[in-house]
Amino acid sequence: MNQESAEKRKAFKEYFDAEAAARLADQFGAAWPSFDAKAFCLQATTGLDTLEFNARVKQFSDALAATLPRDRKRALAILTRSLPPVLPDTEAITDGWLQWPLGQFIADHGLPHLEESMEAMIALTMRFSSEFAVRPFIDAYPEHIYPRLYTLTRHPNLHVRRWCSEGSRPRLPWGKKLTAIINDPSPSWPILEALMDDPELYVRKSVANHLNDIAKDHSDKVITACRRWKKQATPERQWVIRHGLRSLIKAGNPHALALLGFANGSGLTAKLNVQPRTISIGKSITLEAEVTNQTKAPCRALIDYVIHFARPSGKPSSKVFKWTQVEVPARNRLAIVKKHQLRHASIRTLYPGRHRAELQVNGQRLAQAEWMLNEADA
Repeated sequence: MNQESAEKRKAFKEYFDAEAAARLADQFGAAWPSFDAKAFCLQATTGLDTLEFNARVKQFSDALAATLPRDRKRALAILTRSLPPVLPDTEAITDGWLQWPLGQFIADHGLPHLEESMEAMIALTMRFSSEFAVRPFIDAYPEHIYPRLYTLTRHPNLHVRRWCSEGSRPRLPWGKKLTAIINDPSPSWPILEALMDDPELYVRKSVANHLNDIAKDHSDKVITACRRWKKQATPERQWVIRHGLRSLIKAGNPHALALLGFANGSGLTAKLNVQPRTISIGKSITLEAEVTNQTKAPCRALIDYVIHFARPSGKPSSKVFKWTQVEVPARNRLAIVKKHQLRHASIRTLYPGRHRAELQVNGQRLAQAEWMLNEADA
């Protein structure tokens, strides 16, 4: 079994193990011959079996802090020298996971040394990412960091350009929330506007995700910005707008729907049927929908469906699922069919009980149907 296959078989948290500690020790030893590899490995791996992923990363960072020079400017210089070659593209980003504790070290110990830390984060993000490391600096030095990130939106390296948006996202998954930017997203707009036409989809995806984050707290500001951006928008920018509005679209926000060319649905009616009406966990239901356009003109229809899942508490939880976009002819009807498998997922456990689906057309719930979900067949 090669190393790549062995790593795929590990539990996620076990990426940082004794082997990873030894590899990092070799990396730092090559950059600084005085590095105490034995002491680093001992501290990095003590009690690992009891630690989850983030705690392991933190322990590796603490081990670096104990074995690098106490002069943190010098430690940051060694860290930067130790880095592997720059990633040539976006195909092997996860190969850089070994560098994750380096970002943690910068976040833990670099705040008093802003310039040295910024240079280290720029270097690191070209090999892996500094999106988590930069967040304490945004909190501590917003008046410095936002202008610097804006300047870096013109950097020739696509990873650095993406970092400008991804690192400053208000609600970055796995990252600490940026409360100030959640409350007032105004520092984000210059960065997003500088990157919304970036030639790299990798960068534009971050812009769209950043926009979607803001929309959760400031839907009106996002709608206003997207209206402005839509004028003479390139195809790349149009993609950013559509993807950035996705949560508002799922929520049926009429202004977001109108921005994408979907009418309010007042001239549409619908029927929904679910088969079978009784089913076991692990099997599939068939959703049969019929949408009727009662107006004298063709109507673009964005069709989603909402499933209200039964829960032990008795209060259902709901999730919107994408279905399709169609044009319904004037004074005509359109029938569509979709299968949905009812199986357990990592983010959702299914429970027996009465479930309900609603058909959402251009943001409006127009029809519903119910079924009974039973335990999986033995």
